[in-house]
Amino acid sequence: MCDEFTEAENEAYLARKRLNRRDFTIAGASVAAIAVVPGCMAKDQPKASGSGAASPGLETVSGMVTVETPDGKADAFWVHPKTGKHPAVLMWPDIAGLRPAFHTMATRLAAAGYAVLAVNQYYRSAPAPVLASFADWRTDAGQAKLRPMIAAITPDRTTSDGGAFVAWLDKQPQVDTAKKVGTVGYCMGGPFTVRTAVSTPDRVGAACSMHGANLVSDDPQSPVKLLGKTRAAYLFAIGQNDDERQPDAKTALRQAADAAHLHAEIEVYPANHGWCVIDTPVYDHDAAERAWSRMLATYQTYL
Repeated sequence: MCDEFTEAENEAYLARKRLNRRDFTIAGASVAAIAVVPGCMAKDQPKASGSGAASPGLETVSGMVTVETPDGKADAFWVHPKTGKHPAVLMWPDIAGLRPAFHTMATRLAAAGYAVLAVNQYYRSAPAPVLASFADWRTDAGQAKLRPMIAAITPDRTTSDGGAFVAWLDKQPQVDTAKKVGTVGYCMGGPFTVRTAVSTPDRVGAACSMHGANLVSDDPQSPVKLLGKTRAAYLFAIGQNDDERQPDAKTALRQAADAAHLHAEIEVYPANHGWCVIDTPVYDHDAAERAWSRMLATYQTYL
């Protein structure tokens, strides 16, 4: 997860790349600018309705929706191609929560032919956006704001939420229910993809964890110990500093997937924790594009 150790590692990483925190704050101040970073959103393409961001591929429509869960009403960003039925994907944001950067990323995925629900994992505490950008998480005030919200999210609640979100997706006319459901999670959302697959094993066909946090531990509810309760194919994209801190995690994930007879692509990327999300200071274009392409390949094969 993005903790004080990760932040210290990322500061050193940025220093080596000659990008300081002030540079990032200025560069990340406008999500409109982020939206046209090469590889995130293509220029000179039709705009996705309601997203405010240029997007290649299919024309999309989008908006905020409310999803009923056992614990209340969850707000989420819903985006899908304008016409037809498509495989559904549930997107779990990183620790900074649902915000414009994830609207952009969800819209890009929808333009590739998926019906995407990007959720506010903090809905029990506050509507999205809880923070405007990842830069806010890097402040003392941002971390203090999120601390009780993070504490309110438990493994059982996440599993319950995952099941509710998949059930909602299956009721939407834009979703092709003949196809399996996919899920993708970033940072703290990485383990949520496994819990979603546990919640509805007959529906979730592919789960992609992008620099997922806390995937491997001795806790009985650790995601690594739950793979056998799922039927999904997995993509575990691991940050180089996460691997340095926990080098045995990739081996444990491999052994668990093999024991459960599940396909799992497990790779350590030459980038730091957080590299896939377009408003983080360590966003790495080349590594993010590789992870994105592997996610699409996983969905094309297993959904």
